[in-house]
Amino acid sequence: MPKKINIITMGCSKNLVDSEQLMRQLDANKFEVFHDSDKDSDIVIINTCGFINDAKEESIDMILR
Repeated sequence: MPKKINIITMGCSKNLVDSEQLMRQLDANKFEVFHDSDKDSDIVIINTCGFINDAKEESIDMILR
């Protein structure tokens, strides 16, 4: 049974492109991948920007939920 991975994307459009590339790679390796989903998953990846303070704070809030 494949691992379920939820990729949450925050920040600029470059982050979305990076998430889409990661999703394709994971899918090709037989993982079940969701994007910004509330579905149950085994792994959650938060892809965000570390250079903009607002994005950093938003990411920390997401992790602490």
